[in-house]
Amino acid sequence: MSTAVAPAVSPFSGIVLDRNSPVPLYYQVARHLEQAIENGRLVPGTRFENELELADQLGLSRPTMRRAMQHLVDKGLLVRRRGIGTRVVSPKVRRSLDLTSLHDDLLRAGQRPATKLLTLRQLPAPAEIATALGLRVTDPVVEIVRLRSAMDQPIAKMTNFLPAGLLEVGAEELESRGLYELLRATGIHLHSATQVIGARSATAAEARLLGESRSAALLSMQRTTYDDHGAVVEYGNHIYAATRYSFQMSLLAG
Repeated sequence: MSTAVAPAVSPFSGIVLDRNSPVPLYYQVARHLEQAIENGRLVPGTRFENELELADQLGLSRPTMRRAMQHLVDKGLLVRRRGIGTRVVSPKVRRSLDLTSLHDDLLRAGQRPATKLLTLRQLPAPAEIATALGLRVTDPVVEIVRLRSAMDQPIAKMTNFLPAGLLEVGAEELESRGLYELLRATGIHLHSATQVIGARSATAAEARLLGESRSAALLSMQRTTYDDHGAVVEYGNHIYAATRYSFQMSLLAG
């Protein structure tokens, strides 16, 4: 069964390059395309003509056009495939490093979140989880594993551990609402969290689950969340498809 490929298009209607600007021409082109992707004018699957023809359309050199396209490939907005050419992929979900749930962040961004519950069970706390939650080894904990998607594409596998008895919840609620929303609904006031962000390669099973190639780059996050009394509420160990997801932070000068 063959996969349909979107037709080639000319994405430069309306673009005006300022050749006297200190902003490099390649970056002006790249920003125009990035905005067209983010506002939906260039949809995922849109295929571009070859770089020489694109350069001719704008009166640019081929190296300038190649640099503009590579800039967008590096940002994860375009992908090159042998035999198919250069195509638009879905823009990454950018998430701020606040104490919010991914479900709520996606809703605010208009990204149509969807959740599939993979695991919901109670078990004796393994040593690492007991330490993170401030419990004794073998104290009961609830393990929740979910696959979170946005715009019909999987982006994250989320594994959360909570002390048993903290939250009574079923599959339907976990697939329709964010975990933090559910915790707040019980009267728990989330106050702070410690968080570690890293990166690693996907296992074969993780790659299949997230729709990535084997050994693809994944972002990882471990988060321990506390309530306003300083008690540990939950420990999360999440992985994200790096091609479709990134973290965003704001820094202030001291």
